[in-house]
Amino acid sequence: MRLTKKTHSCVRLEKDGRTLVIDPGGFSERDAAAGADAILVTHEHPDHFDEGRLRAALEARPGTEIWTLKSVADLLAPAFPGRVHTVGHGDAFTAAGFDVRVHGELHAVIHPDLPRVTNVGYLIDDGRVFHPGDALTVPGQPVETLMLPVMAPWNKISEVIDYVREVRPQRALDVHDALLADLARPIYDGHLGRLGGTDHRRLAPGASAEL
Repeated sequence: MRLTKKTHSCVRLEKDGRTLVIDPGGFSERDAAAGADAILVTHEHPDHFDEGRLRAALEARPGTEIWTLKSVADLLAPAFPGRVHTVGHGDAFTAAGFDVRVHGELHAVIHPDLPRVTNVGYLIDDGRVFHPGDALTVPGQPVETLMLPVMAPWNKISEVIDYVREVRPQRALDVHDALLADLARPIYDGHLGRLGGTDHRRLAPGASAEL
């Protein structure tokens, strides 16, 4: 499996000539979803979900399908019947040849005064990759590669470190990092590398890793 990091929380996974894209939102490249066989969206916030870009991807490639939670699916399904699938915690499905299990229900708390939206994470191919979206969801099974949300309005570095320790992946790769200034990256890299207890890596947008 080949993983390519896009800007912020978007990643592309390629296997056997097929492509799965997770969270090609408004902070990611405009072509982040282009050519995808399947797209997964964790929740409705615009840095993870860009309705215009997803509509363009579906229109450009009739075989592309989307799996996502109800709040996103309801916006797209009427225009693309049979191609937009609603999922929730505990569901399992196959998308573009990738086996996917859904974990989680709610977005992490930003502030008690703000309502929490639904958020789901996606466990790919029996734990080879886990993308939690905007939550620190523990899937309850071994994870090889954890897509780690390192910087957000809803987290702090101690929580991120404890999350890595609880999931205990073989490696952690940064996502949700567009809000993190380059000047601060060595601080995050140092703490996560020393305290997380796993192989921590940061891929630049466009860089790939073989998993």
